[in-house]
Amino acid sequence: MDRRRFLKGSVMAAAALGAPFSSAARTVGTRQGEAYRQNEQATPSGDGATIDTNVHLLCYPFRDFKYGATQVLVDKLRRHNIRQAWAGSYSSLFHKNIDYVNASLTKECRKKGDGMLLPFGTVNPMFPDWEEDLRRCHEEYKMPGIRLYPGYHGYSLEQEPFTCLLRAATERNLLVQLVIAMEDERMQHPLVEVPNVDVSPLPEVLSGIPEARLQLVHPFRHVRGERLQLMVEETEVLFEISNLDGLGALGRIIEGDHWYMRDISIPSERLLFGSHFPYFPLENSLFKFMESRLSEKQARTIMSKNAENLLSVI
Repeated sequence: MDRRRFLKGSVMAAAALGAPFSSAARTVGTRQGEAYRQNEQATPSGDGATIDTNVHLLCYPFRDFKYGATQVLVDKLRRHNIRQAWAGSYSSLFHKNIDYVNASLTKECRKKGDGMLLPFGTVNPMFPDWEEDLRRCHEEYKMPGIRLYPGYHGYSLEQEPFTCLLRAATERNLLVQLVIAMEDERMQHPLVEVPNVDVSPLPEVLSGIPEARLQLVHPFRHVRGERLQLMVEETEVLFEISNLDGLGALGRIIEGDHWYMRDISIPSERLLFGSHFPYFPLENSLFKFMESRLSEKQARTIMSKNAENLLSVI
């Protein structure tokens, strides 16, 4: 698919879907689109070109979403050329019956996912019998991986329960997604202030489990500076891009020229497309590819190839 069709099929489709655009917004969008079309290093696309590694289904307790209903969410993803989405459940955050949440997520993906939603259940290692929850995710629900929420589930990464869970998931060849945060702390309800996950213990933990496949979800607001450098240099963790901020941020972080991550370069082979949809607008992540000068190989690697490689070893 060429540049013009990419724009029409993904980012610029927002206008056709009824999004209100001011004249100023139209002008900016036209200039960005023209600059993108003239860029010799095109962002690739194609029918179902992208794998979104970070979406959530069902009800978020503090906010209603325009695309909260699963079928509406799926339709939106398809209109923007997403061929597969890895889905967690908002119910995972607070529900105490984890197996019920995982079973419901699996059912929702199969009944309403139109073949594109891949369920990622959760396991809380602070709960009794978490090993059974993990077994069911793997053996009964046939999930390719699990999504963990340490901030919401009350444990830190240096604690033994996390290490035990990571080791058990690795023995089952499950991909582990580690959610650093779900929302800006300024948006949190004062009675539910959830700490962001401190990743500092990860290098030591992963040194004892070298086969672990770990992806950091929604990382860049809180994993910066020395912490980010440790993740890049001392681990093989992968990074999801939904909260990578700034004009041209994708190209800048690959080149080691991002303003709040100076001299830290993350190769495209360690970056995965993620939207944090429906909490974030889907277009937020798509625009990152318009704003950055990426080679065709780099763009394709981030949009789908890295995710494909992760699933190919399951």
